[in-house]
Amino acid sequence: MFVDEITLHLKAGKGGDGVVRWRHEKGKDHGGPSGGNAGKGGDIYALAVRDVGVLASYKMDREFEAGMGGNGFKDSKHGESGEDIEVKLPVGSRLKNLTTGHTFELLNEGEKILLLKGGRGGLGNEFFKSSINITPEEFTEGEEGEEADFEIELLLIVDAGLIGLPNAGKSSLLNALTRAKSKVGGFPFTTLEPSLGDLYGLILADIPGLIEGASEGKGLGHKFLRHIERTKTLIHCVSAEEEDPVATYNIVRKELELYNADITKKPEVVVLTKIDTITLEERSEKMKKLSKVAKEVKAVSIIDDDLLKEFKDYLTEKLQKKVE
Repeated sequence: MFVDEITLHLKAGKGGDGVVRWRHEKGKDHGGPSGGNAGKGGDIYALAVRDVGVLASYKMDREFEAGMGGNGFKDSKHGESGEDIEVKLPVGSRLKNLTTGHTFELLNEGEKILLLKGGRGGLGNEFFKSSINITPEEFTEGEEGEEADFEIELLLIVDAGLIGLPNAGKSSLLNALTRAKSKVGGFPFTTLEPSLGDLYGLILADIPGLIEGASEGKGLGHKFLRHIERTKTLIHCVSAEEEDPVATYNIVRKELELYNADITKKPEVVVLTKIDTITLEERSEKMKKLSKVAKEVKAVSIIDDDLLKEFKDYLTEKLQKKVE
């Protein structure tokens, strides 16, 4: 199951405790303080990985705690630092510390961000020795590590995202272009989560469909919209079965504008899908109408191999130029 939002409870490690210890010297009760300082608690980091499915592995276990620092020892030996934890998150993740309100983003594979600091280790009695206090009994306990809930949501970073109203043919087109296995059905919201496919090394995503009012949370709401924030190119699918393709196109564009106007500035290709369901005359008319509102308009049918290959070649060339 694909998971693109989750809340995790994270706790950095507690620092170890300082100790009171004494050197043993012949003929003396003790030969001076030798209690070592304790180790600090482990820190917690977020580590960006390519696996977009990694959040699903946290569904059953959402709490993580770094290692506790070791206590001090005799003979002035210090305790070891607690073990750090790296929480693996998909590239494209956005994190919010619900305690402080701070947000973090992971945009590159291998990127590592410190989320919570471990507590400082306590001080042993040797630390408190001075000319006026040669037999200190003082020591300090370790501090608690930082602790917080983190809200995590994944915003996919893909080369192209297929967008459009429900039943616009996005899933079928993704499957035909990339051999993906996105679920296909003849009813709204067949796609409830993004599906990914590989087109000659280029990543395409079938992004959940939306309805009018999605920017206000209707339908799949922001679950759809947030996934196109970092999509490099939009493949805007409009079904040839729509009586007014321009009106359908404008519904989606309006929702994008209301959600985040910057999204509407992304490169866009409008694709008239399912053209096998209409006549050549109807196809020509609908293409002409769409060309008045969009710079690039293509027509495709998943059962027409020639058209499909033509579109695949066109899309590959266009997207590779963006990568370069």
